[in-house]
Amino acid sequence: MSKKPLLEFNQFGIYCQQGDFYIDPWKPVNYAVITHAHSDHARWGNHHYLAHHLSKEILKYRLGDISLETLDYNQTIIRNGVKISLYPAGHIIGSAQVRVEYQGEVWVVSGDYKLEDDGISTPFEPVKCHSFISECTFGMPVYTWKPQQEIFKGINDWWYQNHQQGKTSVLVGYSLGKAQRILQNLNLDIGKVYTHGVIQNTHDALIKNGILLKETHKITASTTKEEIKGNLVLCPPSAVGTPWMKKLNPYSFGYCSGWMAIRGAKRRRAADRGFVLSDHADWHGLIQAIEATSCESVYLTHGYTASFSRYLREIGYDAHEANTLYGDENLEEEKGGET
Repeated sequence: MSKKPLLEFNQFGIYCQQGDFYIDPWKPVNYAVITHAHSDHARWGNHHYLAHHLSKEILKYRLGDISLETLDYNQTIIRNGVKISLYPAGHIIGSAQVRVEYQGEVWVVSGDYKLEDDGISTPFEPVKCHSFISECTFGMPVYTWKPQQEIFKGINDWWYQNHQQGKTSVLVGYSLGKAQRILQNLNLDIGKVYTHGVIQNTHDALIKNGILLKETHKITASTTKEEIKGNLVLCPPSAVGTPWMKKLNPYSFGYCSGWMAIRGAKRRRAADRGFVLSDHADWHGLIQAIEATSCESVYLTHGYTASFSRYLREIGYDAHEANTLYGDENLEEEKGGET
């Protein structure tokens, strides 16, 4: 009889039967270990949560009054003989890979991750394991990222040009992770940074958790168009095409996403400029991360799972596709209204 795997996929999520816990469950469970606070990985309704301490305030902001336990990186707790520890994933602030060990067998669940040090998230740290459960959001060779310094030079140059022309620069990105990464790399010598309420609320939660962010100004009902003119506005994808955004005219609209690497993606989002900036690993990063684990088996949770698993098998890995509900980080971008 074959040995039962330490982690398995069921209708609730990634389950460890020996430890009786789930990792990033998509249905309510008793004990949930959370890789990061994006809403496709951290959902409401679990009885108890375990996450990295830098995710504490954002989880409370998004999920409300929850039973939450936090760990630091490289700290270990034990449930029913199973060792659980968190390691940096480099995806967003507080993101973690989950290492699970029992009787010498080690599995690692990556959550979402990237290898480039963005200067605000704790950089990715590879973890040796026997089995690696990995995302592959951008698991195609066409997705190869340029260094972020090059991308941010383009963003700051675009903002400066708009400023000179008396236009407001409206830059769109996810409220958690992308917005903070953008903010920390903006040149505030050009002007001020204004924020949509969703993004400012997210900033405030992270600041409450001890994160230091550059100064921003929340747009309210009393904020005038003249105040904003020539400056830069950070807003979430949910604001695109709404009356809130129309109030910012005249503006130039930029979109930050890894999907901007696809021909036509910028056009579909009606953006004036597309900036290829992703908080996920690119094709080479995924391969590098998997190689660094020295794993024997790989399970791919979301993204280009079919093609990427086929490629991994061709180069010698025992690779499998997993059916999960990850991949939509924008589930809660509406939270906080349009203020």
